Amino acid sequence: MDLSNLKPAKGSTKSKKRIGRGQGSGHGGTSTRGHKGAKSRSGYSSKPGFEGGQMPLHRRVPKFGFKNINRVEYHGINIDVLQKLADEKKLTAIDVDTLVENGLASKKDLVKILGRGELKAKLEVKAHAFSKSAIAAIEAQGGVATKI
Repeated sequence: MDLSNLKPAKGSTKSKKRIGRGQGSGHGGTSTRGHKGAKSRSGYSSKPGFEGGQMPLHRRVPKFGFKNINRVEYHGINIDVLQKLADEKKLTAIDVDTLVENGLASKKDLVKILGRGELKAKLEVKAHAFSKSAIAAIEAQGGVATKI
């Protein structure tokens, strides 16, 4: 064996279409682009969402409502969840870091305490926001609700 008779392994290469190399190639003439129209021309590229002149989907679909760009999204946690956490971990103070450590909120979340459920323990709760019913329930047990 020498360099003159080296060749790739059988089945390892595919024959490539040689486009625009005359009629003998089988891909001459229109070079697989069809006849006329923008797609047959060099330099053609379509804009995203262009549907050949038909009204594009993003213009056909009805739009309504209002999206407030200044909306503040809170991650809600109910009082019954706090009670369960306080029972399991024997806690008297709960803040956002405690909730993150226990997988109830993520680091970037703004936490709002909501009033569903019953609170039996006296808790010192620190969060970004509270509902009125949550504050009432916490203070009814002698606890403290502190906004951060």
